[in-house]
Amino acid sequence: MLMMAGRGGATKLASSMMLAARCFSTATARGMLVKEAVHAKAMEFHGDVVRGNVGEFLVRGSVFGLRHGTTASFSEKDQQQNVQPVAEGGGGDKEEKKESTVSYWGVPPSRVTKEDGTEWKWNCFRPWETYSADLSINLTKHHAPVTFLDKMAFWTVKSLRWPTDLFFQRRYGCRAMMLETVAAVPGMVGGMLLHCRSLRRFEHSGGWIKALLEEAENERMHLMTFMEVSNPRWYERALVFTVQGVFFNAYFLGYLISPKFAHRMVGYLEEEAIHSYTEFLAEVDRGNIKNVPAPAIAIDYWRLPPNSTLRDVVVVVRADEAHHRDVNHFASDIHYQGRELKEAPAPIGYH
Repeated sequence: MLMMAGRGGATKLASSMMLAARCFSTATARGMLVKEAVHAKAMEFHGDVVRGNVGEFLVRGSVFGLRHGTTASFSEKDQQQNVQPVAEGGGGDKEEKKESTVSYWGVPPSRVTKEDGTEWKWNCFRPWETYSADLSINLTKHHAPVTFLDKMAFWTVKSLRWPTDLFFQRRYGCRAMMLETVAAVPGMVGGMLLHCRSLRRFEHSGGWIKALLEEAENERMHLMTFMEVSNPRWYERALVFTVQGVFFNAYFLGYLISPKFAHRMVGYLEEEAIHSYTEFLAEVDRGNIKNVPAPAIAIDYWRLPPNSTLRDVVVVVRADEAHHRDVNHFASDIHYQGRELKEAPAPIGYH
């Protein structure tokens, strides 16, 4: 009787610990041994089986392992191997194949397809996030600096353009790569700070959080596109680390001190981006830059025709920059008028 009670207590203890592992971890595939241990105890009530599985649980389980309470993703090998043979304990010789899933709830990811029924191959964006760029937007619009902060923002951007021209010369592909690594920062910083302010004040943001984060994502997609057509050198990649680290912290402090100055500076930065992409197009038209086929990611993201070229990509990217220019100048104007950011302009895919 005492031995049976001891075995029963060990079984309950192991079951409770297995249940805790399922509650505090999303690493389902790594918990395969735990599930098999529970199954083994249901089939065999031998003390050595229980003790062996508890020891396996302590070493490989999710509660006491390195994956405690995390959302760590699976390795690529684990995701590819969906069927793994696991031996049953208790002295049995049977082997049963158990199917592991990559979803915590056991539900496989849905299959996303294009309009023509072909499989969607991009995980960084989905079909409903794609759009056709508004090419009718005014590219020559310029906000004349009037106030002291306007002039300060204008000349700050102009001073940054000189070393950029000196460093990249006419290597517009790598120049665009560097430009987008910087341009994707302000939207993320502004959206993050507005998000925190919304939480502190218990108030809505008027859509500005989404608008700024969408701007950051759009700029990041520009970078992902130009990475397909440019081959930055090692020192240019190293420069990205330096520029991003300095610019992120400087813009963060600048936005805390004066959002109207921060948005105005981004507006002027986008004006310079329009100028740079116009020069990019001129070089392509002259034949100095080869007009290669558009990357597949650009064709899907901007809904371009299948036979689109690099020139078509630069045109739609330049239109995006013009939209960001108008959004940031508008945000700065609101602050100058003493009004809060109560209503954001239309997102980039709906203007």
